[in-house]
Amino acid sequence: MNIGEASKAGGVSQRMIRHYEQIGLIPEPVRRDSGYRDYGEQDVHRLRFIANARDLGFSVPEIKTLLDLWANRERASAEVKNLALRHIDELDEKIARLETMRDTLRNLARHCHGDERPDCPILHGLAADPASLSKGD
Repeated sequence: MNIGEASKAGGVSQRMIRHYEQIGLIPEPVRRDSGYRDYGEQDVHRLRFIANARDLGFSVPEIKTLLDLWANRERASAEVKNLALRHIDELDEKIARLETMRDTLRNLARHCHGDERPDCPILHGLAADPASLSKGD
């Protein structure tokens, strides 16, 4: 199948397929006599794997590791689980940072009158020392 068909079947844009080839997440496909890429079902399956891993927030190096583990039928599932658990810990840290950001912005917005006055606590907060932002009041 051509790159457009592989893109639709794998749920990944053509641009991302080319990018994944360049960074080694998928092997460069065979070329037809015309020079066009020719993808097979295994390529599409790999693209879906990558897309699912990206949707779960795994980084490119982590996806490379997951692909290696996926291909290695001799690997222990404990390796995969440990990688997933480390990723969960990273997600928990990101969630905590995002919640702090949301709470800080909510606090700044709560103190802004949102009227015709030029005084704006949101802008003052953004210009403040970062340590004072998260304190709220």
